[in-house]
Amino acid sequence: MRRAGWRYIGPGIVVAATGVGAGDLVATLVAGGKYGYTLLWAAVLGCLIKISLAEAAGRWHLATGRTLLDGWRSLGAWTTVYFAGYVGVWGFVYGAAAMSSTALPLAALFPGVMGLKWWAVLCGVGGLLFVWFNRYAVFEKVMTALVGVMFLVTVYLAVRVGPRLGDLAAGLVPALPDGSLLYTLGLVGGVGGTITLAAYGYWVNAKGWRDTGWMRVMRFDNRVAYLTTGVFVVAMLVVGAELLHSSGIAVAKGDRGLIDLGGVLAERYGTVTAKLFLVGFFAASVTSLIGVWQGVSLLFADFVARVRGRQGASAAPEAAQAPGGPAGAGAPVPAGEGAGAAGAAGADAVPVERSVPFRAYLLWLTFPPMSLLFLDQPFALVVVYGVIGAFFMPFLALTLLWLLNSSRTPRAWRNGWLANTMLGAAGVLFLVLCVEQVRDLPW
Repeated sequence: MRRAGWRYIGPGIVVAATGVGAGDLVATLVAGGKYGYTLLWAAVLGCLIKISLAEAAGRWHLATGRTLLDGWRSLGAWTTVYFAGYVGVWGFVYGAAAMSSTALPLAALFPGVMGLKWWAVLCGVGGLLFVWFNRYAVFEKVMTALVGVMFLVTVYLAVRVGPRLGDLAAGLVPALPDGSLLYTLGLVGGVGGTITLAAYGYWVNAKGWRDTGWMRVMRFDNRVAYLTTGVFVVAMLVVGAELLHSSGIAVAKGDRGLIDLGGVLAERYGTVTAKLFLVGFFAASVTSLIGVWQGVSLLFADFVARVRGRQGASAAPEAAQAPGGPAGAGAPVPAGEGAGAAGAAGADAVPVERSVPFRAYLLWLTFPPMSLLFLDQPFALVVVYGVIGAFFMPFLALTLLWLLNSSRTPRAWRNGWLANTMLGAAGVLFLVLCVEQVRDLPW
């Protein structure tokens, strides 16, 4: 088994950065503004839960040589039907949300240049072109650089507002202020939790990690990434506690809350600090956009390949010399750092990022959602999106629990008591959040 080392870090940074978008930062900021440091423990617990989910997805890929889509199909046809409905509706609505979120800081940084909707269109097309023409290695480097920007900006802001270390430490002790239960559950469940957690195993394979010899490296990569995420979360909670809670200032929920914070920072610390914050806001938003454009397109390409009865976007370890698997001409081949022997899969092997399904889903994420930027979201679509989306995270947690405790996984790599506890807790947490989200929909 290979030794873990910093030079291997990559897929974990990608999945963590994709999962932590502007909405997560705002939720943490509002938590700090409303409850001070009291809910810090919940944000930290959320990071630990995401570590367990991503580790489980990566372990499945490395231990079995099968993709997560392949594992889901082994549980029954219902998983295929659910996934098809999910990626269709979710991608349509999320595309518009991601473009709008990325456009907000740009519109604030360059006022008067063009309208917010056109900034959103530019962000969507820019994300499409970046993912369309780049393969995993370049994608990972850009994501890592953007995470560096996020890290520096959030830590700088936390230091600038002056955290009270005693109160910060006290916030690690679990406590529930009156009326905060569901808010706390949302904070635990929302820190970096999206469908892209399911893409972690695909990014692990794209990196060239294809068998259990990489297990230690994968686990180190995953933990470092989510510890970095923890720093983002703690820093934003500090900003909320010190800048908003202590002054009784409220900001809007959703991405626009970060624009409100920019105004508060400009008034308190000057224009330069506010502009720097907007750059960090943009980095957080754009990592979520291009991460979804790349990661969920990988999932969709594997889904289409398996529906067609071919090997999907990730191969078994025994086929490592041909990363696209033993499929014949035309089968998708991952284009990561370990895919140098793609020629062994046949002269007509197609890197998965160049495959028709991958690019078709990229187009689906980009152009149809633009209609929602210029029109109010249709009521029925919002309801369907909310219902399907609410069920995905419990679906992920509980199916991983099922797969990793069954004969589908080699005995040596099945769940232990800690993994079962974390995945079971995640499943229960997300089921509760699912029920609440469905209840809150505008039926």
